[in-house]
Amino acid sequence: MANIEVVEKKSMSMAALKEELAEVKKRDGELSFRGTKTEEYLNEFSTIKPKQAEELYGKIEKLNIPRLKDSMINKIIDTMPVSVAELKVIMQGYALPVTNENLKKIVDTVADFLPKKTASAKLADSEN
Repeated sequence: MANIEVVEKKSMSMAALKEELAEVKKRDGELSFRGTKTEEYLNEFSTIKPKQAEELYGKIEKLNIPRLKDSMINKIIDTMPVSVAELKVIMQGYALPVTNENLKKIVDTVADFLPKKTASAKLADSEN
């Protein structure tokens, strides 16, 4: 078995991981069993393109929300919450209190990147 050394640990969105897997697949010709399963999962659940994910990451980062970390931003990008209630559920997994004002800013920023049909349908469902 190969001696693998971890060079760097960093959080990445599903869109970025999908792009990385595509590069590995191009380089190696095919993916390992786990890589293939991961690719299937990403094809099913990744809803945003890598360029859009990078742009959304930058916009959320520019909101200057105190103590908001990379992993939290990537989780927001992966789940694409359409309401403050959905975002609160996501943020409960972290020990970080975020004001309702900042939550609203994040949701408004994410809404710009949602497909219009999906966003309006989800908002209608959340109101009922």
